[in-house]
Amino acid sequence: MAVPNRFTEQLIAWQKVAGRHGLPWQNTRDPYRIWLSEIMLQQTQVSTVIPYYLRFLDSFPTVMALAAAPIESVIEHWAGLGYYARARNLHKCAQQVASQFEGQFPASAEALAELPGIGRSTAAAVAAFAFGQRAAILDGNVKRVLCRQFGVEGFPGEAAIHRQLWQLAESLLPEGDIEPYTQGLMDLGATLCTRSRPRCGDCPVAAGCVARRDGRTAELPMTKARPAVPERTSSFVLLTDGARLLLERRPPSGLWGGLLVPPEGEPAQVAARFGLSLAEQRPLPAFKHTFTHFRLTLEPVLCRVAGAGGVAEPGLEWVELERAADAGVPAPIRKLIRQVASAAD
Repeated sequence: MAVPNRFTEQLIAWQKVAGRHGLPWQNTRDPYRIWLSEIMLQQTQVSTVIPYYLRFLDSFPTVMALAAAPIESVIEHWAGLGYYARARNLHKCAQQVASQFEGQFPASAEALAELPGIGRSTAAAVAAFAFGQRAAILDGNVKRVLCRQFGVEGFPGEAAIHRQLWQLAESLLPEGDIEPYTQGLMDLGATLCTRSRPRCGDCPVAAGCVARRDGRTAELPMTKARPAVPERTSSFVLLTDGARLLLERRPPSGLWGGLLVPPEGEPAQVAARFGLSLAEQRPLPAFKHTFTHFRLTLEPVLCRVAGAGGVAEPGLEWVELERAADAGVPAPIRKLIRQVASAAD
C-alpha cells in the first residue's frame, strides 16, 4: 500500500508541471466562476462544459445577475447540458447568495455545503480554489483514483465504503498547496486514471498503485449490479403552420423541467385541446434517448395545422421553425426539430 503523503507529494509535483492550467475557470479566485464551473462539471465532461460556461458568463457575468434572471432564461442557457435539476438549484443558490449574503459566497466549505445544489465535495472544491481552504473532495473521478491507488474493496456507493473513502481523502490532504493538489486529483481522474483504458504508463503515482500492481484496474472501483433499465414510450406532436412550431413549457420540476417541448399525446386530441384543425399528419421515425434511470422511445408525429393564430394559452409558444432548435429545448428534441426544419426547407 502506497504511503499517503508520498502520493500527495507526487501528485502535487505532477500537476504543477503536467496538469491542466488553461481552463476558462482556472487562474481566478472568483468564487462565482469557480462555483459555476463545478456545478456544470458534475457528471459532464470538460469539453462539453466549456462553450456552455462561456455563454453563461456572457449572459450572467455575476451571481447577482444570475439571481435577478428569470428561471426560464437560466433553463434555456442550460438546455443540452442535461441533469436540469442542477440549473434550478443553480438559480436558487444564486438567489440565496444574493439575499442572505449580499452577493458574497461564504468562504468555508461547511457554509457552502448548506447552499442549494452544493454537496460536500463541490463545496470543498469551491473553498479550495476560491479561498485556499484545506478541504477534501470526493467526486466520481476521485473515488476511482483512490480505489485503484489504495486497493479499496467494495462498491463506493455503499455507506461503509463511502465513509472509508472520505476518511482516506481527508488523510491525504497536504498542509499547503491545496489548489494544485485538488486540481491534480481532478486532472488525474479525468485524463489518466480513466474508467476504461487508463494510461498507467503516464501516471505520476503508478509505482504505488495497488490496482496496477495486482492487474485490477478493470476491476476497481467495484461496481454494483444494475437492474434492467425501464423502458417508456411517448408520442410528441409537432404542430406547425409551415413557418412556426408550437412548443409547450414543461413544469418546473421533473423530466426536462422548465424546458420547451412539443406537446405529448395523440395528434387529434392535442390539436383539439388547442382549438386547432389538422390539415395533414405524418409519423416521423421513432428514436430512443437514455436518461439516468430509464430509456425513452420518442414517437414524433409532424402535423400541419390551419387557423394557428388563435392559440394563446399560458405556457404555449409559437416559435419560428428556423430558431426553434435553439429556443431552450432538450437535446433529443433539438435533434428532432432540426430534422423537421431541414425537411421544411
